[in-house]
Amino acid sequence: MAFRDIRVIGDPVLRTPCEPITEIDERVKQLVEDLLETVDADGRAGLAANQIGVGLRAFSWNIDGEVDYILNPRLVEVSKDEYQDGDEGCLSVPGLFFPCQRAWYARAEGIDLDGKPKVVEGEELMGRCIQHECDHLDGHLYLDRLDRLTRRKAFKAIREKGL
Repeated sequence: MAFRDIRVIGDPVLRTPCEPITEIDERVKQLVEDLLETVDADGRAGLAANQIGVGLRAFSWNIDGEVDYILNPRLVEVSKDEYQDGDEGCLSVPGLFFPCQRAWYARAEGIDLDGKPKVVEGEELMGRCIQHECDHLDGHLYLDRLDRLTRRKAFKAIREKGL
């Protein structure tokens, strides 16, 4: 396994939609190992494959002591009437946090390394993580979801940090 460097805002891989995994080979198994090792550090809740420079649909998470992964996730359900407005951050926008509205609950469906169906779902932080990582796999950053005034503040802070 390898602890991988995180790509930061400005890297084109973060804005490129990821390709579905069509074959579970050694490369995909290594990707999962790398995602699990890289997300398994203090302060890390989730990690999408493109954040480590791989354009495949996969992400890992590290929430409430659970470190796991999903391949080819599709966001299939979010709560329509319950939202959360807390601060959100991103390993690809290091050290900056801004209020971002997300659904309270989210559910994604995909597969595991054996090609069997896998479901990940949760509320609050897990729900936020699922939505955040699925956005990454579609080539979006959480900054895209900020209201106009907050987005302006965020990009000013990004410029000031030299990102």
